[in-house]
Amino acid sequence: MTETHRNQPFRGRHWALTACFWSVIAVAQTPPKGEVIDRAVASIEGQVITLAQLELEARVQLINASPKAMPAQAIERMAFGPLDQEALAASLNAVIDERLATLEADKLEAYPVEAAEVEKAIAEFRARFVSEARFRDFLARNEADLQDLGRLLERNLRARRVLEGKLRLRVTVSPEDVAAAKASTPELKDVADAVVKQRLVNERFQKLVKQELEAMRRAVDVRLLGPFSPKHGATP
Repeated sequence: MTETHRNQPFRGRHWALTACFWSVIAVAQTPPKGEVIDRAVASIEGQVITLAQLELEARVQLINASPKAMPAQAIERMAFGPLDQEALAASLNAVIDERLATLEADKLEAYPVEAAEVEKAIAEFRARFVSEARFRDFLARNEADLQDLGRLLERNLRARRVLEGKLRLRVTVSPEDVAAAKASTPELKDVADAVVKQRLVNERFQKLVKQELEAMRRAVDVRLLGPFSPKHGATP
């Protein structure tokens, strides 16, 4: 089986783009004249993200991040319902962030994810569906298989690991910080110091993550294309 690049997780597809990325992408057979097969929505260092990839990743993100007690009907909507432009735009930014987080790690072969971790993530994901048949329907609808899903979940795990490894130790919260937070925030007045400290740690970590990803976007060639480009009002 041909191995694909991490930033293009669709096995067995060979995407050929014209000079401007917003063009028809040719696959296995030549389509009828004028038929649009897929479109590029972003590129990172020349690695293209297509609309079909984005739609799959958006659905995987939504399902993977939803509470474990989420009703089956809600999972069905995430898996098979329409995705509006706002949801796709938010997912595209998350997809780009994941790729940026793992870009340097890919070059250094750092922060690996074990196969057992990926298998566990796949098992947990497929358990969100009402049946094995609906899970298979989801993969078929997106022209994906277990390896494609595994690559997406692996990148998600790895991106989080990269950011945790690079930034978590930079977060410090002193007793004075906790006291100041409780004094300035009435709802925290009677909350245990340990809980307030963890809240501050999480807030500061998320701020560092945002700053890190913004710096990566400035240093790397990231382009939003088509309806997601800045000229269409999308947020880069």
